[in-house]
Amino acid sequence: MAWPDIPSHGAKMYSALYIASGAGPHPTVLMLHGFPGIEKNLDLAYSIRRAGWNVLVPFDRGAWGSGGAFSFTHALEDAQASIDFLLQPENVKKFRIDPTHIVLIGHSMGGFVAGYATAHEPKVFGSALISAANLGPASARQRANDPGFWDRWNDNASRLVGTSAQQLVQEVDSDPAKWNYMNCVPLLKDRPVFILEADDRNTSDNQALAEALRKAGNMKVTEQHMHTDHPFSDHRIAMQAAIVNWLEAITKARP
Repeated sequence: MAWPDIPSHGAKMYSALYIASGAGPHPTVLMLHGFPGIEKNLDLAYSIRRAGWNVLVPFDRGAWGSGGAFSFTHALEDAQASIDFLLQPENVKKFRIDPTHIVLIGHSMGGFVAGYATAHEPKVFGSALISAANLGPASARQRANDPGFWDRWNDNASRLVGTSAQQLVQEVDSDPAKWNYMNCVPLLKDRPVFILEADDRNTSDNQALAEALRKAGNMKVTEQHMHTDHPFSDHRIAMQAAIVNWLEAITKARP
């Protein structure tokens, strides 16, 4: 295990890197947390490492001790900074990384970030989106229909540095196209994408994304639904098995 500090736009992100055993090179997962990231899916990280993958778990700027301020835009930048870290030749050698098999996995907000970052970085092999939040449409819909929206977002934002619920809402409202993951479909249509759904606020958005990918001609999209809550509380082992099985399936042709 290692704990590299990842530079991102002048700040330092803390991280945990779970290194697979053996000489490698190992396919590597970049695992992205949600908003604010209370569920960090470290049990999933251990399961993926047992299957022979490295797993890097960074903490966004302004979250969980990392430097800088949090924003959704910064989360996108931080994902790219983490990808760049994994692709640096010295890190490829030091951590026995297979740079041709970098897969992004994200939960909730992290699912949005994983999809966006995969779409905009051709060197990423594929991505798994676990109950991914479609940040723009979801926040607009919930503000209109959910009286608990502001309490929930204020509570989440209070755990992050340099932001507020009002600032984050203004951010997604300022550029609706950017914060709608449906606009990433054309850039994702040729890569493996796993959409894992729960019984939560994101189900319909997740289903729409899977259908849009299929209609765009993506023959590598996998969709699965589990009857559980947003953090997969009573389906943790089933969730881990589904992710590991998918990872093994998309890399079975790997030498």
